[in-house]
Amino acid sequence: MRRALLLGWLTVTCAVAHAASLQISPVTVDLQPNENAVGITLRNPGDHPLYGQVRIFKWDQTNNDDTLTPTQDLIASPPLIEVASQGEQLVRLVRQAAGPSTTEQTYRILVDEVPQPDTAAASGVTIRLRYSVPVFVEPAGALGKPELSWHLVRDAQGWSLRVTNTGVRRGQISAVQLVDAGKTYMISKGLLGYALAGRTRQWRIDPGHDVDPHAALKIRANVNALPSEASVAIDPQP
Repeated sequence: MRRALLLGWLTVTCAVAHAASLQISPVTVDLQPNENAVGITLRNPGDHPLYGQVRIFKWDQTNNDDTLTPTQDLIASPPLIEVASQGEQLVRLVRQAAGPSTTEQTYRILVDEVPQPDTAAASGVTIRLRYSVPVFVEPAGALGKPELSWHLVRDAQGWSLRVTNTGVRRGQISAVQLVDAGKTYMISKGLLGYALAGRTRQWRIDPGHDVDPHAALKIRANVNALPSEASVAIDPQP
């Protein structure tokens, strides 16, 4: 189930580009330690009603990858939606977990859009679009920051970029470049992904050249929208 959920999350952007679809605001939800509820707005710019289901999952990272697990820490109300043409629907997210945490808590809201029954029957095809919205519950006390270490890893399938975050806040990583011997190679122009607090995340990459394992390499990236530069180590092959 986790693989299916994550596959839908990663591929929905392509599907949305070719269909009239929901607009979700905000695209990232931040809850303060003393907040028990927050709302997101679903808008339908199309000419027909849109139907869907809203679910919330605990978002973690294990074995260098994202995992989603059903949770009752947050409850979506209503869980089933019908958004009228040119209309909007407010969905409230209500916290059930008691007490603040010392580390940022992370969740994903998955909104599955379901076609109208008559449309699916007429075409013989049922298409479901999935939207994923990150939710961050901030820890008590001063706002922390990510502490990232960067590693290049090579195996039989090629190169990967591994990022370990020992901080208490997520790192949103985008616009990643590899600097090798004064030359800059683009790794990701847009969003690469997140390294969650206290977790390790790994992505397959194409460095664009033969990497010298003895070279002094650097990574340039935007971390939480701020420019960052750091050394990157090359891990030995497993």
